Amino acid sequence: MAIRINRVYTRGGDSGETSLVGGQRIAKDAIRIESYGTVDELNAILGLARTANRDGSGRKADRDRLDAILERVQNELFNLGSDLATLPQDRHPKQPVIEARHVTSLENTIDELNAGLPELKSFVLPGGGWVSAFLHQARTVCRRAERLVTTLARQEVVGKYALVYLNRLSDLLFVLGRWAAKARKEAEPLWDPASS
Repeated sequence: MAIRINRVYTRGGDSGETSLVGGQRIAKDAIRIESYGTVDELNAILGLARTANRDGSGRKADRDRLDAILERVQNELFNLGSDLATLPQDRHPKQPVIEARHVTSLENTIDELNAGLPELKSFVLPGGGWVSAFLHQARTVCRRAERLVTTLARQEVVGKYALVYLNRLSDLLFVLGRWAAKARKEAEPLWDPASS
């Protein structure tokens, strides 16, 4: 599919509406727009994590590995956003969507990275370093996207694997946050209920 973006502003949304991929006008605060807007927010946070990952900390091989994973996920999130921005009847036959293989890839990555992590004995407090903190922030935004797409799926048809993907992606982001802290030799803060 060829994509052309010729103009930054169109004035078409000045009245509080926007267009879906098929051209239908819809309110900017509609659940469908909230859904793919939150997926876009998640993607932006992954961009922050990738940028922070370039700071030279830890082994280059680990930084490259994390960057490759996040780059793949960012592209998949654009596919998901495109899917959510398109009503089923308007989907182009070649339009990329989230498929079972994307979910399987997330699961394989989770299993591989989690195998080398120490067993958890408490909940992780988001932080530990910039990369880990951004990944934990991304996890929470992913969960919000999942909640919004759940609401959307009760009202309209969404892609078959959209919810499964978001659910699994939040798990991957949790593991990546832990993995990044370990790879960068940063402390992993844990919840201490007795400290409050």
